[in-house]
Order: sequence, then structure tokens, then C-alpha cells
Amino acid sequence: MSSSSGSSSVASNILVNHDFSSRLASWRANNCRADVVRNGQGGNYAVVTDRKEKWQGLEQDITGKVSAGVVYSVYARVRVSGPVKSSDVKATLRLESRDARTTYEFIGKTSVTRDQWQTLEGNFSLSTLPNRKIVFYLEGPPPGVDLLVDSVLISTPRTTERANRAYGVNIITNRFNDGSNGWFPRGSCNLSVQTDSNSNRCYILATGRKGKRDGPAQQITDKLQLFLTYQLSASVQIGSWVSRPQRVTVTLRIDDKERVNVGQVEVNGDNWHEIVGSFRIERKPAKVVVYVHGPDSGVDLMLRDEIQISVVDRKARFEKLRRKTDKVRKRDVVLKLYGPGSSSLPAGTYVSVEQTRNSFPIGSCISHTDIEKENFVDFFVKHFNWAVFQYELKWDHTEEKKGNFDYEKVDELLAFCHRHRIKTRGHCIFWEEKEFIQEWVQALSDSDLRKAIRKRLEDLLTRYKGKFEHYDVNNEMLHETYYRERLGDEIRVTMYKTAKKLDPDAKLFVNDYRIEDGRDARSTPEKYIKHIRELRARGAPMEGVGIQGRVRSPVVGEIVCSALDKFVESKLGLPIWFTELDFSHLNERFRADDLEVMLREAFAHRAVEGIMFWGNEEAQEGKKKWNNAYWWNAKGDLNEAGKRLLALKEEWMSNEKGKIDNQSQFKFRGFPGHYKVYVQIGSKRIFKVFEVPKGESPLEVPITFYSFREKKMK
Repeated sequence: MSSSSGSSSVASNILVNHDFSSRLASWRANNCRADVVRNGQGGNYAVVTDRKEKWQGLEQDITGKVSAGVVYSVYARVRVSGPVKSSDVKATLRLESRDARTTYEFIGKTSVTRDQWQTLEGNFSLSTLPNRKIVFYLEGPPPGVDLLVDSVLISTPRTTERANRAYGVNIITNRFNDGSNGWFPRGSCNLSVQTDSNSNRCYILATGRKGKRDGPAQQITDKLQLFLTYQLSASVQIGSWVSRPQRVTVTLRIDDKERVNVGQVEVNGDNWHEIVGSFRIERKPAKVVVYVHGPDSGVDLMLRDEIQISVVDRKARFEKLRRKTDKVRKRDVVLKLYGPGSSSLPAGTYVSVEQTRNSFPIGSCISHTDIEKENFVDFFVKHFNWAVFQYELKWDHTEEKKGNFDYEKVDELLAFCHRHRIKTRGHCIFWEEKEFIQEWVQALSDSDLRKAIRKRLEDLLTRYKGKFEHYDVNNEMLHETYYRERLGDEIRVTMYKTAKKLDPDAKLFVNDYRIEDGRDARSTPEKYIKHIRELRARGAPMEGVGIQGRVRSPVVGEIVCSALDKFVESKLGLPIWFTELDFSHLNERFRADDLEVMLREAFAHRAVEGIMFWGNEEAQEGKKKWNNAYWWNAKGDLNEAGKRLLALKEEWMSNEKGKIDNQSQFKFRGFPGHYKVYVQIGSKRIFKVFEVPKGESPLEVPITFYSFREKKMK
């Protein structure tokens, strides 16, 4: 990339004069002007000026240097200069044929600023080559904005570890267009290739399966790269004669020792079912096999030809999410600015708008010991506007022994939140998991258990009526079944109905895990939607969907988004919250990467109305469970994950500068929340505060500065 990127990388670069050491030799400005200047560190960079169109930029002819079917990686260090705060820069191929046809191949893009060099990354592969010319060029900023290029690298994946990222290229060989070549039977089964008469698609059929782990397999060892996230997409089916649904799983077998669940789905014999998932290889393996398995022995298993495993292009996804976030979360605002006596301010008056707090709910779990730590309190109050209590509200904590109630810690936490104007979620009234139900409760007769459930509801919700905005009424009902097995399905409905009567203003949620990652056939979006509909049909007042977000595998944004979309498509009409978001990984950088994916996906999705973190602080001795999920320690030091969170929160604050127009207006597009608007009158800089509520229609905000002497700022 830069001239210091190493001789091996530079030597493999198909571009000539990649770092402008020979000024503009082999480069051409496309209907604009270009020059080369020193970068202050002994190197050069190109400056492209007089740009009248977005497509004008810097280009180089690479005809004869590109081969068909080869994946090439592109890296360029770019920046902009001129009347724009930030802009997109794109890398493109222009493909010219002798019949005068010209086509374009998008390579990649990045958002750049005037202040800092950014790396543009992308890949391309041409199945056939044009018979006239191939031109690589950089373009994108608005007309009048200068494009700065420090260095450019185009290489094959073998030339550098970073370049070896064939985004979107399927690493699975032979999707059954050549029989079953490349595939082999794992375990005891027979493989054959068939054609679906309905779709005319090919599929591989595994018959004679003698065990649940038997099925079609393929070795992919040499195609994998360390530390990259891979996405799986496949369609599977089982024999139509099977009377009950079966789980189908895609698994990685690493060195005949480690098994990784990539994705899982529950299927029946009537339809093809999509299975999605992800994985990441973090140590050099001797052998990696991917295989499809899961149904009972004797059940035929089918895998359709559309199976794909490819590297995830997170940067490209993030660019799309930034645009989506702007559309979903921001609102057009028109400030109407007046002086004393409602007089208009002079056109050209300098205005600065600064957001002081984004109103989107982002919170975290806290415990009674946390609020005793000054540095924790400072951090929490500064960065979060919601809280959920980690243990203190649960039944086994408030009534560990029958009749011995302990609400002291809950009261302390509520007082702390009220003091700092932090809203609270109530987690949880009941929990279906037997391990967390007190022995005295389990020892009750069915009749007494019903009475104890009623008393728990009355004690808790009467005491704290109006104090909690939400309640997770019965936790993890998709995975655990203690109360249902004891008292039948109706007890769950009773819990919700009673809670609503006791605290009508609190919103009642379901709450469960592994909804969004495709790895658990028990808790797919479809099953969660069905579960919610059944409860509502029996009268349970369901008012919110809690998706915990316990991230234990690499996150793929498209998989998360697809899961969220299914709730919208179901027309449940309920808000979605990520209620217990945490990221468990030994490597803090992977933790940070997954955190960023989840936050960007959630914030860009219209149905998501809040995010709550869990396990964010380094665990103390005896609480090892959260040690691999934390992003800050007891001293207040942030690791990479914590820094990434704060960077995102900063990105989601709107700050604009400019001059008012001749109608005394200043227009901008910003996130809902609290703002200050400053105006500069002569040597005086004064401000007013205002709020932008959530909404889609343009908002007009009249602001009058009654006296230019008020609130003078230094």
C-alpha cells in the first residue's frame, strides 16, 4: 500500500508506479487535472483537481496484466480535500470491447475525510476478458472536491496475507455439476447426485445412513485463511416419509479433534429449508472437513447445489449500514433562528449545532457492587441511559428462603438509576431453568406452586409499580420448561395476564437466546414468532421481543439482519430489544469486531428500539463466566472492544456547522436527542438548547435568542 509496505508486495503489484515515485508516469487524469506532491515523509501522493463530475479521477491501463478467473485484491490509501467534510471514494474497472460496448465492474469503496488517510479495500475477478481494454480507476467524490491518492496495490491473493480475501468467492468445489466429485461420504452412507423435478436444481443425496453424524463431506483445508469470518448458506431436506421434524447441522471437523457447529435448522420432508451460519479458524489446522449431518439413522439427507461458503466483507457491509442508519435513525431538522423581538438573524450568521446526548436506548447490566465504584459510576452515567439489574431482581435473590424477602439491593439500584435519570428494565420475574429455581419452590405441591407464583407477582409488582419500564416476565421459554411441565401451558399466560393487571404501564417482554445466529434449531426466528403468537392467542399481553444476543461465534451481519427482518415480515408489530448483548472471546480484537457488527446491524434496523449490554466488566474472582466477554476493567481501562463501542457512540452523534440562509434558517439531518445550537454574533458566541424527538417527518424548531448578552460562552 504505502511505499513501506515491503518489497515482496510491491514487486507483485500489477500497477506501474504504484507510489508515484516517478510522478504520474503510467497514470492519467480522466478529464481533469492531476499533480504529485511530497507527503512530508519522503514519499509522494497524487492530487486530482478540477473535477467537474463524480466519475472523474485517476486511472491506469492494466490490459494484459489481468487473467480470467483469478481473484485480485485492491488496496489504496485515499483522502479528499475541499468543500466537503467526508465523501465516498470508489475503485472501478472500465471494460472496453471492440464492438464499442463498455461495461463497469465495481471493486470497492470507502468513506474518507479531509483529515485522515483511509484504506480502500476490494476484490474483483473476471470470468472473461474484454477484447480491447481494461482500465482501473479511482473516482467518487462530488464535483469540486480534490481526490488524494497516496499509493495503490493490485495483487493476486497469493502475494500478501491481507490481499488473500476473496470476498464472495465460494470455497466449495463442485456444486454437483460434475457428479459427486470433490465430495465424499462421512461415516456410513452412500452419495449420489439427483435432479429436483420441480426446480431442475441438482442435489446430493445421502442414503443408507447408519448414524446421526453420517452425511456428505468435503475437505476445505487449503482454502481457509486464518482469522477471517466465513459465511455459510445452504438448502437441505430430508426424506418425505419421515413423520417428525429432524435437526440438520453443518459442522466443521478440525484435525479430527474439534467440532464447530456452523449452522443448524429443523426440517421436515415437505420442503427445502435454508441453513445459515458462520465460523472462523484461529489456529493453523492440518485438516478441516465440512460435513452435513443430523437426522436419525436411516433418514435420507439432501443437500442442494447452492451451498456456499465465502469470506465476509465487513467493510462493504458497514458502508451499506451507514447509509441505512442515516435513513432509519436520522431526521431532517429546520432551525428557525430569531433575535430579540422575533427579528431575523442576518443571513450568513455562523451556526454550530452540537448533539449532547443521543436518545436511542443503550444500556447495560449493573449490580449493587458496581455502584460502589466511583470509576464505574462515572463511566456508566456518561455513556448509558438504561440499566438492567444483573441478579438482584431474580426470585432466587429476593426470596432465597421462603418468606424471607430481601429487596434492599433492588431499592439501592433503583435509587441510583432515579438519581441519574436512567430508565430500568425488570429482569426477570420468573426463569424457566430449573437450576435457578429455589429448592423450596421445587418442593411445593402444584397447588402451592400456583399460590407462590401469584404471591411473587403481587409482592414484586405492587412494591415496584411504575418503577420498571419493562419486565422479562418468564425468561427463556424456548429452551427451558420447568413451570410449563409442572403446571401446563396456561401458567405462562397467567403470569403475563397477572403482571399486566398489577403494573399496567410496564411493557411485558419475552426473552430468549440464539435467535439471531442460525446455530440453534430450538430458537429460530420462525419458532420465536410462533411462540409469541401462541401466547398472544391465549390472551397473554405480549408487548416486546427480547433477543439476548449472546455472541459466541463470529457475527455475520446479513444473518442478523435476515433474522430481524423475519419479525417485521411476520407483522407482529412488536418492538425488538437486544436485551443481554455480550461477546465472549479470548481475543479482545475479535470481541471488538463482533461487537461492532452487532451494534451496526441493530442500530440500522428500524424494528430495534434498544440495546442492553451484559457482562461488560472484567469478572472478579469466583465469577469467571464473564472473563472473556468484558470490555473494561475495574480500573476503568478500556480494551479494544470498549474503545470500539465509544467510537460508534461518537459516530452516532450529529454535529453540524454552517451559516443561516436568507430566511434565518439552518437545516441539517440529525439523530434524535438533546442538542445545543451556538450562534456567533460579532465577538459573542451564545447558545440555546433544544431537543429532536424521534420521528420521520421534517421537524421545525423555532429558537429565539432574546438577548445577545445571555449565556455568553468563553
